[in-house]
Amino acid sequence: MIIALASPRVARSLDEGLEKVDRLLSEAAGQGAQIVCFPEAWLPGLRGQDFEVLEYGPREEERVLRAVAASARAHAVATILGLERITAEGRQIAAVVFDAAGRIQGWQTKNQIDPTEDRYYVPGNTRQLFEVGGVKFGIAICHEGWRYPETVRWAAVRGAKIVFHPHHTGTHHAGVRLEQFGSSSAPYYEKAMQMRSIENTIWFASVNYALPFQESATSLIDPSGRCHAYLPYGREGVLVQSIEVEKATGLLAARYAPERYRDS
Repeated sequence: MIIALASPRVARSLDEGLEKVDRLLSEAAGQGAQIVCFPEAWLPGLRGQDFEVLEYGPREEERVLRAVAASARAHAVATILGLERITAEGRQIAAVVFDAAGRIQGWQTKNQIDPTEDRYYVPGNTRQLFEVGGVKFGIAICHEGWRYPETVRWAAVRGAKIVFHPHHTGTHHAGVRLEQFGSSSAPYYEKAMQMRSIENTIWFASVNYALPFQESATSLIDPSGRCHAYLPYGREGVLVQSIEVEKATGLLAARYAPERYRDS
């Protein structure tokens, strides 16, 4: 299976954002990708960061869904788009999944939100698996994959071969520039990526914004916890990789025994 992780820079307008989605989908599809994942809340941008979030209401949300459905259909590639979902309860961080015909297959909300996000978003409360080309996958969004490993295991014990992890770490205007993946002096994020794969024996695909001061790379981690490939820090682009699905045995996830955690 060929997957792609799209890492765009912050969009300065909705027009620019939709153009980037279409361009990166085209580039990924041209390299044979069957599915492409974008970062967390990439449209209109994750609130509470050091960049301006685009104006975004129900009309903009509907425009994004129509446009991305058309791009997925035009390039015949399944698409996971990190975006903001507007509900009666409030704004949610979510990922919407389109199939290669541009049909919406479902949504995964961010159910464990970071404490700093409480002022902007409300959490979701359901999880689901998705499937492309006979391969099951799950989605864990940013904070979930870093600090709530059970969100990844939830998918793994149900047969997911890969979990996609749209996220945002880093800053736009000032910070430290990383140079080496997994450095002991870097933030813990890349080490957490490796743990999510090895503790479940699955592929873990983590995709960040292309930021001037990234704190984690857009990365693909194999089921042994090894970094299979990553994009250079700060560079906009799409990481296209072929994965051996059969290596995702889910062995360690399958040995999870919740009945052994009963209160005595």
